[in-house]
Amino acid sequence: MSDEKNLKTINPATGKTIKTYDLMTDEEMNKGIEDCHKAFLKWKARPAEERAEIIKKIGKKIDEHKDELAQLMTQEMGKLLSQGKQELELCSGICDYTAANGPDSLKDEERELPEGGKGFITYSPLGVIYGIQPWNFPSYQVVRYSIANLMAGNGVLLKHAENVTGSALMLEKIYREAGLPEHLFKVLLISHDQSDAIIENDLVRGVTLTGSPGAGKIIGKKAGEALKKTVLELGSNDAYLVLEDADLELAVETCVKGRLYNNGETCVAAKRFVVVEKVYDKFKEAFVKQMSNIKAGDPTKEDSDIGPMARKDLREELHEQVEESVKKGAKILCGGKMPEGDGYYYPATVLGDLKPGMPAYDDELFGPVASLIKAKDDEDAMRIANDSRFGLGGGIFSKDEEKAKELAKNHFDTGMVFINSFGLAKPNMPFGGVKDSGYGREHGTFGLHEFVNVKAVMLA
Repeated sequence: MSDEKNLKTINPATGKTIKTYDLMTDEEMNKGIEDCHKAFLKWKARPAEERAEIIKKIGKKIDEHKDELAQLMTQEMGKLLSQGKQELELCSGICDYTAANGPDSLKDEERELPEGGKGFITYSPLGVIYGIQPWNFPSYQVVRYSIANLMAGNGVLLKHAENVTGSALMLEKIYREAGLPEHLFKVLLISHDQSDAIIENDLVRGVTLTGSPGAGKIIGKKAGEALKKTVLELGSNDAYLVLEDADLELAVETCVKGRLYNNGETCVAAKRFVVVEKVYDKFKEAFVKQMSNIKAGDPTKEDSDIGPMARKDLREELHEQVEESVKKGAKILCGGKMPEGDGYYYPATVLGDLKPGMPAYDDELFGPVASLIKAKDDEDAMRIANDSRFGLGGGIFSKDEEKAKELAKNHFDTGMVFINSFGLAKPNMPFGGVKDSGYGREHGTFGLHEFVNVKAVMLA
């Protein structure tokens, strides 16, 4: 990928280089931070309603550039073109929701003090917020944290994943076209060592990362040493439970979609399929049949069900996890073979006979590989689901909606639960997890309040 002076983007469908970009010097990076801080000082003084108007315009500009940006995302990381357009529609939706609801959620709140007197709570912007973002949703990951923080009155810096550098720069251009003040949202083309210096910079007041648990521990520690707040979204190994009374046809169809959406490279995705014994064989037969018929191909073509994986090293790592699981006794029910030819394609794969200690049981498989696990009954299925160090999302299939709601509310140890459905993110619902999936919340009004100074003002 990168060398000491350049960043490189590679088309995963062909393995060929798209473009190289020069890394910033330390001086350019530091000037970017200072410029962002100066822009923030002016931005925070503008009424929330004015900030909301510009955020609404950003949503419109994203919509105007939808085709162009979707093509660029597909070229850089291999997602289906149709799914890139869906991603950008979500981005526009986040802008609209934030613009409509942001000003009210940031209003001062009056309080009567217990001993008499009055007070109020105000949500003051903190300053420059630094985002380190992954490649799998090149636009959504950026919009998710940047729009909330811009609405709150903060400045925003972005270190995006190297392989989607072009998408990052195009978003910066779109934000400016929409009327966002110059330097308020700044893309930094930097190395990991330079990134550490940003976390330590006194002008940077908060850090948000979407990435692996390993990266989260590193960034959380560095930010903690600098006494700076973090929001960490660290991936998962989401369990989807198929209970005895599930609609099997719906469950199979939804689970295939949930595993393969975005080429299987989604943090909040169906990954482990925990099926109770009484319906296991029926589910397995239908699920494996549908997964066997999935066509991997050119992500710009409408007849492709999945595109390539985003990078060569990611495909190799996934295949190693499959092979290690098989060595420990897992059975390949379909797929599982490394294809020949150009591009980083990997077949839709189902693994069965899984047990703790196998990568396909314990770890996140970030690609089109499904882990099929048999449970004795509904209670055992819930136990298996929670038997994970991760806790981002999960799913329940049951015709008894009240029972499913009770399980979701009182037993599922995750930040999000989908009942008889698969979903990604909703602008008005909190997004985030527990355990090794991280902490903090984005979306809704929750993301708006992560990086503000909740200030108490008291009057006699």
